[in-house]
Amino acid sequence: MTRRWRRASAVPAVLVAGLLAFQSGCVERAEEGAAERGVLQAVLDRQAEAVLTGDREAYLATVDPRADGYRDAQRTVFGNLARLPVDHWSYRVTATGDDAFPLPRDTDDTDGMDGGDREAGPRRIAVRAELRYRIEGYDPAPVRDVEYLTLTERKGRWYVSSDSDGAPGGRHSAQQLWEQGEMTVVRGERSLVLGVGRPEFDLRALADDADRAVPGADAAWPRAWPRRVLVQAPATLERMAGLLGGPPSSYRGIAAVTTGEAGGRGRTPAERIVVNPEAYWLLGEEGRRIVMTHEVTHVATRAHTTESTPLWLSEGFADWAAYREVDRPPARIAPLLAGAVRDGEVPRRLPTDEEFAFAGDADRLARSYESGWLLCRMVAQRWGEEKLVELYLAAGGSDGGMEPVVREVLGTGMDGLTARWREYVRRELGGR
Repeated sequence: MTRRWRRASAVPAVLVAGLLAFQSGCVERAEEGAAERGVLQAVLDRQAEAVLTGDREAYLATVDPRADGYRDAQRTVFGNLARLPVDHWSYRVTATGDDAFPLPRDTDDTDGMDGGDREAGPRRIAVRAELRYRIEGYDPAPVRDVEYLTLTERKGRWYVSSDSDGAPGGRHSAQQLWEQGEMTVVRGERSLVLGVGRPEFDLRALADDADRAVPGADAAWPRAWPRRVLVQAPATLERMAGLLGGPPSSYRGIAAVTTGEAGGRGRTPAERIVVNPEAYWLLGEEGRRIVMTHEVTHVATRAHTTESTPLWLSEGFADWAAYREVDRPPARIAPLLAGAVRDGEVPRRLPTDEEFAFAGDADRLARSYESGWLLCRMVAQRWGEEKLVELYLAAGGSDGGMEPVVREVLGTGMDGLTARWREYVRRELGGR
């Protein structure tokens, strides 16, 4: 027993020593990584503080002095941010190095050294950071965004040298408007309009459109909401797509889009109405009023809009609010659906969420919106406007689908509601 114990214990002694050495090395590397991460976080903290205090020199002191193009762009960014009522701006480093994103190879950059010597290049590190910011009066809580930053060390000091190395296509997947060029800010009575590459006259007209749309949305949604909207007017369709994070083709022909985080269940919404410069300005005064009221209604209802809310209800409700005061026959408001009904093609069901996709068939998309509008119009006429609002609220808080919601609020099931809607479509659009 004694000999066996001695022979067995000799091997673990070696393993333990090796394990201790390995663990020691891991601890040292972890401590070094944490220290370096703290240094990188401090750079971003200084930049955030400069934004909040309006200190241009302090802001540019965090930007790589050798990154000429990026530095010029950051001068414009800082000037744009200085025009906004920003009351919160912070970064939190969430990943570094390969865990953040792979850096592109850069062999051109060299640091000058004392005595004329040159080294192969400065040290660079990829940083993924969560940006949180809040625009006072328009964001109830800080908005979250992801930044892909490259930080470069020069003579012992770290600087931000790029914000595009880690983003798809060499740019942000969802650029902020203040990163797209010199920005003009126009304040309305109930709106804040931000524009790049648009004349101030257009932006003031946008502010007027938004100000007029707020009362219309408020009348349709008699619940608490900020009654203030933020509108963004990019210079091109491509720039609009940059803000929304999708391909330009998805938004061609769409006059405006409201984007933000779905509210409810502890999440706080952040809304931006983004105008398509290729479509919005082609509309007449009434068309702009309808579009803007639709989008403002999304802002009003967003705190009660969740993944449980079907798009036929959220988009239909926004259209219902937009057309409430419009004196037009239903067949003019829903021309594609009216044409289908005249051809004997009454839809058998309400549209699915997938049928509201911007990148899909344009006619199918239009019929989906028209179907949702007529459903909400029918509910408002048959059960009352308050019941329509109650249906919307209940849908956003449901985990069990629309069947129990419809039964509780309207006293019928989805099959019954759909049957009534199909008959309403036939009657209102002139087909039998």
